[in-house]
Amino acid sequence: MCRHLAYLGPPERLGDLLIEPAHSLYRQSWAPRRQRYGTVNADGFGVGWYADGDPVPARYRRAGPIWADQSLADLARVVRSGAVLAAVRDATLAGADAEAAAAPFAAGPWLFSHNGAVAGWPRSLAPLAETLPAADLLSLEARNDSALVWALVLARLRGGDEEGQALADTVLDVAAAAPASRLNLLLTNGETVMATAWGDTLWYLAEPGRRTVVASEPYDDDPHWQEVPDRTLLAASRTDVLLTPLKDPSDALAHTPTPGSARAEGDPAPKEPST
Repeated sequence: MCRHLAYLGPPERLGDLLIEPAHSLYRQSWAPRRQRYGTVNADGFGVGWYADGDPVPARYRRAGPIWADQSLADLARVVRSGAVLAAVRDATLAGADAEAAAAPFAAGPWLFSHNGAVAGWPRSLAPLAETLPAADLLSLEARNDSALVWALVLARLRGGDEEGQALADTVLDVAAAAPASRLNLLLTNGETVMATAWGDTLWYLAEPGRRTVVASEPYDDDPHWQEVPDRTLLAASRTDVLLTPLKDPSDALAHTPTPGSARAEGDPAPKEPST
């Protein structure tokens, strides 16, 4: 269900990142190697990048498959950037939002992508949607699960949360409201990349001090690609990568004692009632 990629490093042509590698994001649109759900990512694509001296990224998005866009080749040949986020989309449900539903979503300095699907969409997230200001809901770019997840992340960012905390808390909230959701999120501000591995594959390639790539799957056969464990928050810059485990809310529920439940080994024995 979708593939995405974020790059931080020396300025590179978009084509060298997204099209030329043997197993590039371009090729992953019809022949992904490690995608667990869905087989073809032909419901839109998008590329976001940062230009020197401008903190607000540019975007190029289309509703159709990436291989059918003849303008992308020219764009990818001449545009260079040291910070890129791109995605190819496999829609959760059919919709009429066209390129507005394609990642990356954007606001201010941020680019965002969601690889996965929200279980039980849209009813499952109605309670979370109700926590958002009406203006945020009316400003959604598209009426799909990814756009609402982005709105939840963005509300936390605008409320002052750090980027990693905003992603992690949103994933935990959505997973609690809609168990079995797949929530691989990707966020960049042009200087750092935050990502979650939650239900689908996530990999990274790091050359400390030079470049970092975070992607749904490796775009080449470089042996230095490393897989991120499931239920993990990744925080990356051009110099380092930090992995932090995320606690599945269903685990906490599974270990919450219920009235009359058997006492777990090591728990103190109940006291006799006083008279």
